[in-house]
Amino acid sequence: MKKNEFILNLSEVGINDIDSVGGKNASLGEMIQNLAQLDVRIPGGYVITVDAYEAYITHNNLQEKIRAIVKATNLNDIDALRHCGLKIRRMIAAGTFPDLLTSQITEAYAALSALYKQTNVDVAVRSSATAEDLPDASFAGQQETFLNVSGADALLIAVRNCFASLFTDRAISYRESFNYDHFDIGLSVCVQKMVRSDLAASGVAFSLDTESGFKDVIVINGSYGLGEMIVQGAVSPDEFIIFKPTLKQGYDAIIERKLGSKDKKMIYGDTADERVKIIQTSNSEFNSFCITDTQVLQLARWVVIIEKYYSGIKNRWCPMDIEWAVDGQSGELFIVQARPETIHSRKRHNTITEYAITDNTRADKLILKGIAVGDKIAGGNVNILVAQGKDEISHIDFKKGDVLVTDMTDPDWEPIMKMASAIITNKGGRTCHAAIVARELGVPAIVGCGNATEVLKQGQLITASCAEGDAGLIYDGTIAFKEILYNLDELPETATPVMLNVASPGMAFNFSHFPNKGVGLAREEFIINNYIKVHPLALMQHQQLGDAKLTAEIEEITRGFKSGEDFFVQKLACGIARIAAAFHPNKVIVRFSDFKSNEYFNLLGGKYFEPTEENPMIGWRGASRYYSAKYKEAFGLECKAIKLVREKMGLKNVVVMIPFCRTPKELLQVYESMNEYGLRRGEDGLEVYLMAELPSNVILADEFAKHIDGFSIGSNDLTQLVLGLDRDSALVAHIYDERNEAVKTMITMLINSAKKAGVKVGICGQGPSDFPDFAQFLVEQGIDSISVTPDSFFKTVNAIHQIEEKLKDEEVLMMREAV
Repeated sequence: MKKNEFILNLSEVGINDIDSVGGKNASLGEMIQNLAQLDVRIPGGYVITVDAYEAYITHNNLQEKIRAIVKATNLNDIDALRHCGLKIRRMIAAGTFPDLLTSQITEAYAALSALYKQTNVDVAVRSSATAEDLPDASFAGQQETFLNVSGADALLIAVRNCFASLFTDRAISYRESFNYDHFDIGLSVCVQKMVRSDLAASGVAFSLDTESGFKDVIVINGSYGLGEMIVQGAVSPDEFIIFKPTLKQGYDAIIERKLGSKDKKMIYGDTADERVKIIQTSNSEFNSFCITDTQVLQLARWVVIIEKYYSGIKNRWCPMDIEWAVDGQSGELFIVQARPETIHSRKRHNTITEYAITDNTRADKLILKGIAVGDKIAGGNVNILVAQGKDEISHIDFKKGDVLVTDMTDPDWEPIMKMASAIITNKGGRTCHAAIVARELGVPAIVGCGNATEVLKQGQLITASCAEGDAGLIYDGTIAFKEILYNLDELPETATPVMLNVASPGMAFNFSHFPNKGVGLAREEFIINNYIKVHPLALMQHQQLGDAKLTAEIEEITRGFKSGEDFFVQKLACGIARIAAAFHPNKVIVRFSDFKSNEYFNLLGGKYFEPTEENPMIGWRGASRYYSAKYKEAFGLECKAIKLVREKMGLKNVVVMIPFCRTPKELLQVYESMNEYGLRRGEDGLEVYLMAELPSNVILADEFAKHIDGFSIGSNDLTQLVLGLDRDSALVAHIYDERNEAVKTMITMLINSAKKAGVKVGICGQGPSDFPDFAQFLVEQGIDSISVTPDSFFKTVNAIHQIEEKLKDEEVLMMREAV
């Protein structure tokens, strides 16, 4: 581009023009030039260049005045920072445009209006700083955006205010934090045709998981109306997660749907003085997802295209942070911004930090839940902040290490947020302002808590934990934990595949960084207990039970889903899919539900369907339920969920496992039930494993092996049934030991039978996790794989490596002796 050009069409600029048009505008222009041909839609517009900003500053003789004000200010003093920023912004906003710049801005606006066949086209006026989207610092959102600007006079005011926003308090504070010279940064402005998302929906999308850095997913947040409500954290948005590898293969790879709490939306105002306004959403909007699956998948495909393009430009993986909008008039989807993500793209994953909580009584201290941002734990005294004006910020008594608790954060609070040990909000989702800033500062945040400002008390000592999955947990007082750092480069390789036992879908992406060979046990019970919470038969039959309270509870829980059955299938499928995606393409062995009757009883509505058994541990559980007329319909929902994961989402790495199957005849009866619901062993590569946890599974291993693809030893139940004890009884707990010779003999027998039959045999019970010497015993017996809990993964790998090296040495010695 030419020197001293004030106005350029977006289509004339590209990624090499950051110094002239800022990162945001350069990115938009780059996409218009190169991605429009791939059907990625970006609204048209034009750029007011950095030259124009500098001409404005020079015309009004502001440069030396600004330098003097900044130089005279202690920018670490919040009150001084506020006065500094306010004075500079007022000076800039009070300036006048050079005549040439005025005419060029208004002429370009007239041309844009003519292009869209409007007298005064409605535009978004967005700031674009030259350092805003650089990879080594995230300045995104530090300058202002003005929506629904209409008319030349209003446009000129908005442009002046954009210029002034280069010196917001938070922008000044950020530049100081990252050691940027205030005068090495220029400001450009984008004047872009508004997408009428006030009549539809808008939001943000990331081409990675924002909490774990997992590369293979796209995270989409959306809400009704203009997108500012999500960024501000004023609503808890809908969330969708899409798995990239199977999306690229043509599958409908939406592996997560979470209905948000979208009680309000921002729309166009009614007068020139009221450009936008906030109204309540309708009951239908509140109870519905803001975009369709078709739109989710279209947006996801565009995100993949954009990420691939930028990664090619930069010759490295470049995850993207994207803003999108649906036009309510045309129904079309648009990309309105795209910038490189700047947090996880800079991290190396050769080290893993584990926050091991050692407080086993913490469940009694839990007082509140929300959405976890980050994976850390921090504590401190509660400091509740209500809505604060800029003038009040400097007078807040906020001490370093306090926990900031508020309804939603304000961008002007960032100097305060830097002092917080943790941030907790009533509102917001994973892409709101509080979440973005918390990630940049490296502090844990828990957003969308609902009533944190009411439940928590000023000065209360609390602990905020983001280390336990998707849910952020807030505990009263302190909880004991230790921080453990693992260097993956120091972890030895093993010949025996080491897999993971993964219960929580919310932790799966975090565990994906472990150098594992898949998942040896994914338990459906965790998903049902924590994500579904209702007895499956109650979901299908609650209206026939005559329990109005139960029906009301179920209708609230299933809000946004077609039916109770749809809710169960979708929720279970998404939980399984999230684990399967995290470890793809390695096998993920999903065990069908194995609740005991007393555990099913405790689910909502369970009392209507569960018997009272004297000893549920050896009663109506596992396989015996799946073909029973009293439960088979509920088991059918599990089969439908597995089909959805494998066939619609494309996660063929899912293997199913049948637990507590007493006889070969019972196994065949389970197959009949599976077939009835369309789930057939061998069809489309489906493998079926048997949980080897009963003495009969070992004794009749040759017969069972004819009908399965593998055994997985459940050492917990096998130990109690071989030794004839109740593992829940404290009176005989001292006898319970997987390393008992009787148990080890049974395991050896099973491994030998499996080898003879040519089927795989692994272990997923607790034994190898608790006892490294037990893992060594399994290696000596020639087991095909060992699956352990994540917290024991590293010690188990080291133990296995040691025994493998010992066995190698013994083998070499025997060979030498033979010679």
